[in-house]
Amino acid sequence: MRIHLLVAAPVMLLCLILQGVVVAICLRRYARYRKRWEGREALWMEIALLMAVMLLTLACNIVQIAIWAVLFLMLGEFQSFVPALYHSSVNFATLGYGDIVMSERWRMLGPIEAANGILMFGMSTSLMTAAVLDVIKSNMARLMDQAKP
Repeated sequence: MRIHLLVAAPVMLLCLILQGVVVAICLRRYARYRKRWEGREALWMEIALLMAVMLLTLACNIVQIAIWAVLFLMLGEFQSFVPALYHSSVNFATLGYGDIVMSERWRMLGPIEAANGILMFGMSTSLMTAAVLDVIKSNMARLMDQAKP
């Protein structure tokens, strides 16, 4: 078990750093564009901002899945990238199909990647939730202002 943690720790750390960077960039850009368009809230702007957050976090998660797949290739568990990527996707998304499994020696990396994946998807979900709540709050404030005599 110790060897699994030693092998997985740098990959998990890389994924955490990558997710942290993407979340920070999304938050900063989102706030900047919301401020720039303040008072001129248009539906297209809200849609564009929400889509940007979704696409950036999805791209980040796909890159992380690919990083795990590269690790599996480096360990000799797969002969080509596509099966490694598929297996990594199943682990990262906590699907657990079991149609492709790694050797007994490295099998423990699957649950470790799943723990990493659920944390990263949780961060992506919380970022998206914050953006949606901000849009709701902004629209509610605008509607309240319009309702004032």
